[in-house]
Amino acid sequence: MTGAQLPDMLPGMLPRLWAFALRLTGDKHDAEDLVQRACVRALERADQLQPGTAALSWMFSIVHSVWINELRARTVRSRASMEWDDQFVENVADPAGRTPEEQLMHGQIIDAFKRLPEAQRAVMLLVAVEGLSYQETAEAIGVPIGTVMSRLSRARQAIGARFGGSAGGNAGRQGSASASATSSADNGRGSIA
Repeated sequence: MTGAQLPDMLPGMLPRLWAFALRLTGDKHDAEDLVQRACVRALERADQLQPGTAALSWMFSIVHSVWINELRARTVRSRASMEWDDQFVENVADPAGRTPEEQLMHGQIIDAFKRLPEAQRAVMLLVAVEGLSYQETAEAIGVPIGTVMSRLSRARQAIGARFGGSAGGNAGRQGSASASATSSADNGRGSIA
């Protein structure tokens, strides 16, 4: 894809970009503003989109970069204490058809996720929720792949610790919340819910 094709492709990317932005910001209005600023930046810099680059990964990178710049401008180093509204949970997964126990566990997983540091939360979102590979995630946020792997590992361990275990090496705990919440496939992709 080239930069000239971006305006035609951008509308199809907006739902995923908005969902990612919502998970980063925790507020639907902030997410809308973030996506709007990211789209403006992308259109201004469309000539920088290299042929063969995945446009969606490039856009995730821009959304993340704009978000980080916003955090720096606010001099906010940690977003762990931010209150997230109920709409965040609704956007992660539809609770319809779940038992009350499953809904409770899902809420606990989301709570543990909200407490992660921003860097770990962003990596977890891109890999586990958006389904990007480790390499795509590294490119999107501008860090080495090893950093993605270590942040993801620490995030999984932190979530697993909230459930009384370690997220890594839960092969023998098929039914544990941490295993189902933080498992990853062999291809470098995973899910949190």
